[in-house]
Amino acid sequence: MLPLEGVRILAVEHYAAGPYGTQHLADLGADVIKIEARAQGGDAVRTMGPNGGLGPLDSLAFQAFNRNKRSFTLDLKQKKSREVLGKLVAISDALLCNLRGDQPDKLGLTFEALKAYNPKIVCALISAYGREGPRRDWPGFDYLMQAETGYLFLSGEPGGPPARMGLSLVDYLTGLTAALALVASVIKARETGEGRDIDVSLFDVAAHQLSYPAAWYLNEGTPTSRAPRSAHPSITPSQLFRTEDGWMFIMAQSQRFWEILCTQIGRPELADQVDFSDIPARLKNRDMLTKELDAHLSSQPTAHWMERLGGCVPCGPVFDIADALDNTFLRDRGGVVTVPHPNRADLKVVQNPIRLSDPLPNRPAPALGADTDDILRELGYDDNAIRRFRSTDVT
Repeated sequence: MLPLEGVRILAVEHYAAGPYGTQHLADLGADVIKIEARAQGGDAVRTMGPNGGLGPLDSLAFQAFNRNKRSFTLDLKQKKSREVLGKLVAISDALLCNLRGDQPDKLGLTFEALKAYNPKIVCALISAYGREGPRRDWPGFDYLMQAETGYLFLSGEPGGPPARMGLSLVDYLTGLTAALALVASVIKARETGEGRDIDVSLFDVAAHQLSYPAAWYLNEGTPTSRAPRSAHPSITPSQLFRTEDGWMFIMAQSQRFWEILCTQIGRPELADQVDFSDIPARLKNRDMLTKELDAHLSSQPTAHWMERLGGCVPCGPVFDIADALDNTFLRDRGGVVTVPHPNRADLKVVQNPIRLSDPLPNRPAPALGADTDDILRELGYDDNAIRRFRSTDVT
């Protein structure tokens, strides 16, 4: 039995942050009903990037964010949709949406607007800048948050232009944060009988991830800046190094790891040199140490050094996306699974990282509106009512 079986979540969502968070909930057994506007073609990600032969209004990106959900089409801007939404809310535990901060009030997706249908409903909003304040109606995306909260400034080589992360990690972390808050609030609502609103913004999550560099600055005025080779700000060697055929990352985070590193690469004398004898000395002489290790490590390919260092000193090869996904360790861990998509039987996706004693489901993301009629019948509507909704574009 999956841990969230018996939990129903309505998802008014698009793009990445909301769908990424609710996919985790769906993978864990929740009945996630994705509410989409049929007239607008549903979630914009349905037409983003390669289609992969999946058919109309579907894409590989959509499949990456929407496994194990049901798709229900409903035009929330029509007054006639209110009745249907109310019936859905009455049998649901939570509603999560990732819209601009002012939209939930306009569309009636707040706890205040929905509690008459279900006093236990939890309403979680993901927005760019929050539900209150001067930016509540601002649109915003992951890359903008990386820019304003210091990520771009911290990324890249010293002296080079700012660089964003290669992935939309602020979106994903925001989705996970909202999912955690939603589950916690559902537990409390079931205990007390009273729901609530939840406000999670991309901006707040991005700022929160500054973590210990934030503590350094806020309390001691100590700023964190870029370091060469993506190095750790206070420990050396903990950075990229050249090998004969590429790069690897070595993290000798302790004195003991430093000594093991020197022995395993065949340079035990480095551990005794006064310039490298302890962490402060190595940090002071980082450039000198980088040259020493580069000269030695570049004499052999990455695979050689991984064989010598793997399991002894924290280290890893620098892979491109193809190598990362073809990695035998990932495959042996079951990190890639095949989903039985109706138009592509061999559709492969990255598996949820949560491992349980029960296997997680792997249903493909649904076609637009694929579950609308079934859900309407679950709400008590007959075929005549369903036809009326369809003729007026409510569903």
